[in-house]
Amino acid sequence: MPPVRDHIPVVVQGRGRRARRVGVVGVLWATAELTVTVGVVVLLLVVHQVWWTNRQAAAAAQAQVRALERAWGDDPSLPPSPSSDSPSVPPSVSSSVAPSVPPSGGPAVVSSSPPLPPAGPAGAGAGAREGAYAVLRIPRLGLVVPVAQGIDKRAVLDKGYAGQYPGTAGPGERGNFALAGHRNTHGEPFRYVNRLRAGDELMVDMRGRRYTYVVGKVLSETTERDTGVIAPVPRSVVKPEYGYSEPGAYITLTTCTPEYSSKYRLVVWGTLRR
Repeated sequence: MPPVRDHIPVVVQGRGRRARRVGVVGVLWATAELTVTVGVVVLLLVVHQVWWTNRQAAAAAQAQVRALERAWGDDPSLPPSPSSDSPSVPPSVSSSVAPSVPPSGGPAVVSSSPPLPPAGPAGAGAGAREGAYAVLRIPRLGLVVPVAQGIDKRAVLDKGYAGQYPGTAGPGERGNFALAGHRNTHGEPFRYVNRLRAGDELMVDMRGRRYTYVVGKVLSETTERDTGVIAPVPRSVVKPEYGYSEPGAYITLTTCTPEYSSKYRLVVWGTLRR
């Protein structure tokens, strides 16, 4: 009878390490795929926000300008042009808007003007209206943009319009005709206002009337809470050396700075040419 041999298990060296390596490679591959997918999604969002929204808003804004100009020329039912002796705007533009207040939790501001908005202010819609009532032209920049009432993001600024701060003076009126606009995305009408210099013209057209302002001063950077820049006599409360001290008819352009950021505000002031 042959001897009975014990069955001795055979251990294959290295199989465990190979399995672990395969597992690590699988995890790394899955991570790489996820990273690429997220990167593509982010890139598409950036393209949509920076490029596509610009095209849409800019095209719609120019269509609104053309519609206004056709209406001013063709519609006899529109109100007559303001007289040169007493320039004014329709009541729906200036006198009916109520000043907004700072968001809850913010510091109190003793001013009839609202806080300066970020590049896309949410919930700042006091006084917002559908449609535009004027056209702002800046020859130096080749800019032609409709002007609407209010600084609401969705109703005004994201359409590529310049928005009039609630409670500020109308075009040609004594006081401060103060406007906000996007610097980047959504038509970015105020992207290059940093290029404006003293003496440049800012023209505001309404039906049958043009008001020409002349750039006087530029404040390259201030905080979003610097409400003095849109006061009736505009003067920065953060940098008091910037601004005016005498009543007059002013225009103010505000936008975010630096580009692609809403950290600070850039301000351009002009005075009405008589």
